[in-house]
Amino acid sequence: MAPGHVAYGLHAQYGLLVTPETVMAWERGEIPPTSAEVTALAGVLWCSPGELLARPRTLREHRIAKGMAVEELARRLGIDASSYQKMEDSGRWKGNERQTAALSYALSLSLPDLVTALGKEEELAEVLRNAVTTRWQAYVKPLVKLIPVPRQQLEGIVEQLYDEYQSKMVATLSWGGGGGQAGSGDAGREFLAQIVERFWELAGGAQPS
Repeated sequence: MAPGHVAYGLHAQYGLLVTPETVMAWERGEIPPTSAEVTALAGVLWCSPGELLARPRTLREHRIAKGMAVEELARRLGIDASSYQKMEDSGRWKGNERQTAALSYALSLSLPDLVTALGKEEELAEVLRNAVTTRWQAYVKPLVKLIPVPRQQLEGIVEQLYDEYQSKMVATLSWGGGGGQAGSGDAGREFLAQIVERFWELAGGAQPS
């Protein structure tokens, strides 16, 4: 189908006034289609909305991939539709623990995908860094707020993560302090990446509660 055919189908079948130039801009990734346009485009192309997207990362992308309207998802979460829309647009999730768990269930999100979609990756990395370099017990509560996993399960994961990194610190004498792997710059970023990667490995098959 040429861009003109797609534009015609969007207008004839869904009443959307989209030009062939806009369709071409979508294809080139210059502008993103709206949720309604993605749904209509999937209908014109005889596929699911998820097939039109790369791996979803944001709440909006995950919702569109599931073919779910804002109003439907908000109703499942027990949130006003306009309030949910603001969180989706800003990329910052402000729901409570129950709503977070409901969100992960409604959109079928794995734990890593959930953290990414909620825009909490940096916050998670910082909490984990503090947990392995100081007293891990003090950071279980912040983790429970970030990730809908039972507290007891998170305690076991974080304690093991702490023990592993403390053992490595003793063995290499290169942990802690500004000049070590917990410092700033490239070494600090690599340190955080290692912590987060190992955390998800230990979490394994953990599912949102």
